[in-house]
Amino acid sequence: MTHMHITSWALGLILFIIALVMYKKGNQKPAKIIHMILRLMFILIIITGGILTWDYIQGYGMPILGEALVKALAGLWLVAMMEMILTGKAKGKPTTAKWVQFSIALVLVIVLGFFRLPMGFLFI
Repeated sequence: MTHMHITSWALGLILFIIALVMYKKGNQKPAKIIHMILRLMFILIIITGGILTWDYIQGYGMPILGEALVKALAGLWLVAMMEMILTGKAKGKPTTAKWVQFSIALVLVIVLGFFRLPMGFLFI
């Protein structure tokens, strides 16, 4: 499940960048299509993340459980910021505050996911 989650995140970030570039160039129609595909990836990211969080709840003690829950919330926060950045760009609204939140959430997710939690680089 860890591999599927990481793969879905990687695809999600790639699609996010592609949609962002298309919105910036003014290609609204293709950007909207990529954005819809990205929303499907969000569903996969949330489902696989929920399964991984459930695995932490089932198999590990309380200190790691707290970090797993923080990572889950940061992951949801990251998905929300990705969506809000793209919709803000599509509507021509400023997204500076959302980018700051995106950066903070991304750092939290990467540090907790890869370096703190046991299912990170071990890929159990």
